[in-house]
Amino acid sequence: MARDAPPRHGIMGRPGHPMGARARRGIFILPSLLTVGNVLAGYAAIIAAQQSEFARAALLLGVAAVLDNLDGRVARATGTTSSFGGQFDSLADVLSFGVAPAFLVFRWGMEGLGRWGWVASFLFLICGAMRLARFNIQPAGGDKRFFIGLPIPAAAMVVGAVIFYHPQPIVEPGLAVPVLVLVLVLSGLMVSRLRYRSFKSLDARGKPRSFLIVGLLALLLAAVVAAPQVALLSLSMLYMLSGLVPRRRLSRRGRVPVAPVPDGSALAETGPRPQAHPARDGHER
Repeated sequence: MARDAPPRHGIMGRPGHPMGARARRGIFILPSLLTVGNVLAGYAAIIAAQQSEFARAALLLGVAAVLDNLDGRVARATGTTSSFGGQFDSLADVLSFGVAPAFLVFRWGMEGLGRWGWVASFLFLICGAMRLARFNIQPAGGDKRFFIGLPIPAAAMVVGAVIFYHPQPIVEPGLAVPVLVLVLVLSGLMVSRLRYRSFKSLDARGKPRSFLIVGLLALLLAAVVAAPQVALLSLSMLYMLSGLVPRRRLSRRGRVPVAPVPDGSALAETGPRPQAHPARDGHER
């Protein structure tokens, strides 16, 4: 999670408070500790993949995704956002959602393809890194309802969900070809201009919409608890395919069509172009 907003002072962080400085230092490290946990989960997934513990490695990718979702939220809630946090988070994402899933899918399903297997897994890694770099330089005034290109954590979750559903390694080269095709498709989607919904921007204000969102979340949670392998695979695949659904480019109010700009953001046709920021506050890259 990128953290570039100026810090806000809570009650304990006010100048002159006897416990202010100490409390402030303690709160400041919380988001970074979550990012460290993200890195640890990604690194542990690599170790598990090397030891052929593929189901465990897939679960660790999920743990990394949860921690990646939390660190930016905690930073904003505690007023401890920083450019350092944003850069640290992006580097953590390269490991947890680039290196780890690329190595995992190679060991699990493409090792029998020889050079084609490692070339495809490397392509996944490099496209994920490019996706992160493009995200970090997007103007701050873009349409925050959508991501441009499949976010790298979502691509990693597709890999993790497939392997969690079928953790037995694939040894037959003929059966490994569909895995290679999936990896190539994910790589292309990450660097594409397709738009994917950013669920953090959903407006839950108003009782009818709030009840609907809570109901849907409860239904999804029940499905994951009842049949985790099937539910996670279905959800990850549906999100991957959702970018292929045509969407009309609209302004934030949903009324005035806007023209695409070179970086893929939906900005108004008139007015100055916002400056790029090195770090962003999105929960997915």
